[in-house]
Amino acid sequence: MSTGQLRVYLGAAPGVGKTFHMLDEGHRRVGRGTDVVIGYVECHGRNRTLERVEGLEVVPRREITYRGVTFEEMDLDAVLARRPQVVLVDELAHTNVPGSRHTKRWQDVEVLLNAGIDVITTLNIQHLESINDVVAQITGVTQRETVPDAVVRRAGQIELVDMTPEALRRRMAHGNVYAPEKIDAALGNYFRVGNLTALRELALLWLADKVDDQLDRYRAEHGISATWEARERVVVALSGGPEGDTLIRRAARFAERTKRTALLAVHVARNDGLVNANPAHLARQRTLVEGLGGTYHQVVGADIPTALLDFARGVNATQLVLGVSRRGRLAYLLDPSVSTVTTRESGPIDVHLVTHEGSRRRRTWRAGASALSRPRRTAGLALAVIGPALLTLALTQQRDNLSLPSDILLFLVWVVLTALVGGLGPALVAAVAAFLLLNYYFTPPLHLWTVAERENLLALVVFLTVATAVSLTVDRAARTTRQAARARAEAETLSTLAGSVVRGARPLTALLDQLRETFAFTGVSLLERRQEVPPGPDDRCDPDAWRLVAAVGDRPCTVPSEGDVDIPVDETIALVLRGHPLQAADQRLVEAFAAQASAAWHQECLATQAAALAPLTAADKMRTALLSAVSHDLRSPLASAKAAITSLCSKDVTFDEHDRDELLATADESLERLVRLVENLLDMSRLQAGALGMSPRTISVADAIAKALDDLGPPGCPIVAQVPHHVADIQVDPALLERILANLLSNALRYSPRGYPPMVTASELSDSVEIRIIDHGPGIPAGLRDQVFLPFQRLGDSGTDDGIGLGLALSRGLAEVMGGSLEPETTPGGGLTMTLRLPAVAHHGTPLKEGGGPAQADQEFPP
Repeated sequence: MSTGQLRVYLGAAPGVGKTFHMLDEGHRRVGRGTDVVIGYVECHGRNRTLERVEGLEVVPRREITYRGVTFEEMDLDAVLARRPQVVLVDELAHTNVPGSRHTKRWQDVEVLLNAGIDVITTLNIQHLESINDVVAQITGVTQRETVPDAVVRRAGQIELVDMTPEALRRRMAHGNVYAPEKIDAALGNYFRVGNLTALRELALLWLADKVDDQLDRYRAEHGISATWEARERVVVALSGGPEGDTLIRRAARFAERTKRTALLAVHVARNDGLVNANPAHLARQRTLVEGLGGTYHQVVGADIPTALLDFARGVNATQLVLGVSRRGRLAYLLDPSVSTVTTRESGPIDVHLVTHEGSRRRRTWRAGASALSRPRRTAGLALAVIGPALLTLALTQQRDNLSLPSDILLFLVWVVLTALVGGLGPALVAAVAAFLLLNYYFTPPLHLWTVAERENLLALVVFLTVATAVSLTVDRAARTTRQAARARAEAETLSTLAGSVVRGARPLTALLDQLRETFAFTGVSLLERRQEVPPGPDDRCDPDAWRLVAAVGDRPCTVPSEGDVDIPVDETIALVLRGHPLQAADQRLVEAFAAQASAAWHQECLATQAAALAPLTAADKMRTALLSAVSHDLRSPLASAKAAITSLCSKDVTFDEHDRDELLATADESLERLVRLVENLLDMSRLQAGALGMSPRTISVADAIAKALDDLGPPGCPIVAQVPHHVADIQVDPALLERILANLLSNALRYSPRGYPPMVTASELSDSVEIRIIDHGPGIPAGLRDQVFLPFQRLGDSGTDDGIGLGLALSRGLAEVMGGSLEPETTPGGGLTMTLRLPAVAHHGTPLKEGGGPAQADQEFPP
């Protein structure tokens, strides 16, 4: 059975018309004869939306009772049983009421799609998981209801319902979005022009990325390799040389000229495993391109221009940035440069050739280090000098049995043997010596440097040419083998380095220690230039200009000049090595270590700064939550009290005794709630400042529970208390304990179902007393238990009229101040048990004991 198709109407904010468009699409499909039903539509009291519901079949909703309140949700089973062709489901990000089959509505939608039913739904951009934090930063409101991006990206169609911020605000002012009493607050907060503009841009950008994905998929399915300039993408090619920094910055300036231009940096590594690039340069350039908002890529290819163009076409690039080659004119004639071939084969991709400092200094040929060891070169030279002479002596004895071609072949074998042992130099010496000896001793006329026959001259010339070519081939093979072995060793070293850095608790120290062990240095130091000291000519010898960042081994260096090796990473960081000079072949790998050490140090600095800012961030978050809580939760009691007092003061209405008493009671209750909220706020601030006063004394658990029940107010649902006679007294502040118990008992009463009163028990455990407040309500999921103890947090993030989310946070803080603790547990059979552990004292001088003694009979205390 095929899966259904998902269509999403995406909006930047509530009120843009997503639900209206969804209903319009439903009517359009009904007109075409499609079987369409409404699974769930939220009209929010909007008359025009209600009118569009008419004429469409509505599947009855399922009623779910949760915490004494009845909610309506989409009846998933009824929709599956009805099995329409298309179902309309509003608000994809909605969180279902506990007791539903799934936690989220998008999970219900996936079930419908898997059943082969097409779904049309709506979604606001702020509910996407990937940009939830960005929306919170813009609007100051954290959205708790989110949808994974993957769910939305799987939709067959996503249509943006767009509206300008000004038009949406006018629509809201006309009362077409929210109720009249909410309009002013909405326009002044979430629906500000700046917020709506930013949300609209987020929606457009996210949808543009989705369109890019669809375009890439279409091109891949249809085998289209040509570049389609639907969006500017700038690719910069990095060779691993120092000029890469210049190329990246120039490419970034190209990308900045057009908004939403992607910047990609790519390095093509040779597929033979031989490394020509400098890892230190590539590491620095990767950091640079990522800091400029681009991405770094590395591909492998035998032909660099082909691999580069394949990558550019694969990402649908429109511009390609290359550096001007540093090769000379002769090299151009013999082999075209990468930039020349790339430009010729680029097709519709614009190629920019950027000059740089390195292009002014043409590459000059220099002999590289020998691929063979000194003993082998010495042995080869001995073979080149002695071998031809001995072979000549032996062949002169066989002059009558061997002809000139046989002599040439034997000398050629000796040259090859010399090349295998000693490499290019000794082989060339052996070839020249063999050429001269063959001419003098074996080519007629003998013992003369002349050659009588042209065929013999040709044979000697061919011999010299073949001997030289074989020598070059053997030497190149040996050099390639050595480079491959070194590349493998470097790769293994870098792999070990990465593992030690990732696993280490201190990446910088682990990296420096790995460097010291790998290259047998006695000490490694990382120095940072002091910003307050102006640069001078003798900086590298001035101890006041540098400070030691990290060091391993013996005798840390305080200035770069103290070490045997000084590697400047950048203008402010230097890596100093002590123990022995650095071999030229190891320079590149050590520079890679230095670049990684610098990056690790900068990361440690950022982590330190983040840790220093964490208290300020937490305080700012607390202030934001406090202002939000005060503006929302303190408004209700103030409004109620003001309304009651204003009514009493009014001379236009005459109230009888009963109405006057009711208004006074309302004002008194509202002001009492206000006082309680303010006291909680003050106590929480004192707790966080460590300035909460406490007067501990010895009291009994039963007295504390009784006083807490008195604080709960007039009688209501009963509370069952089980307090054994033998429970020890506790050393606490009575007032603080009463507030803890009152908060916990109030919560237990609020969430206990009818017929299941909460229970309070007490028992001794070692040197403490545990008071348990037990209810059989919905409980708290294990993953949310820490969250409910945060200030200004409520389970489910739902508003209530009973406080600002400080009760549990304040209760735990007060318990800890008195040397105790407060922990949540699951009640057997369902519910929540709050365990309050407090320090115990021996009552009447008798030692504490565990268990024993009859328990006091159950008592019911009406709160």
